[in-house]
Amino acid sequence: MKLPAIVTAVGASLMLAAISFADSAPASNKWRIELDGQALKTGDMEFRVTPSQGEPIDVVATIRSGRAENNVAKDVRDAFAAKLSPERYTVEVDDGEDILIKKKDGQPDFALELVESSVQNVSIKIQGE
Repeated sequence: MKLPAIVTAVGASLMLAAISFADSAPASNKWRIELDGQALKTGDMEFRVTPSQGEPIDVVATIRSGRAENNVAKDVRDAFAAKLSPERYTVEVDDGEDILIKKKDGQPDFALELVESSVQNVSIKIQGE
């Protein structure tokens, strides 16, 4: 009979930890995603954009097997451009293999994180600028 109470308490603790993490994720006005490598098999990269004011936006980029880093960058850029409002963000490829995501004037800073990736042999580095 006490097991459900323990399970509930643990679940509540994990939920609070997740909320606390989301609140403490660093925010910036511009983020760079650096990609390196060639995809060995088809997979997905899932990112999350969390504005300082607003709801998180999940972005999934499907990368086909054999795509080189410049093409992976275009696929990721296209996924962000399809999900993010052009009134709030600009999304562009930089140096061939990097993606820049910037807030537009008057918009809140935002956090960007990689949730998960099943794309083998492509490294992903995210940094605020």
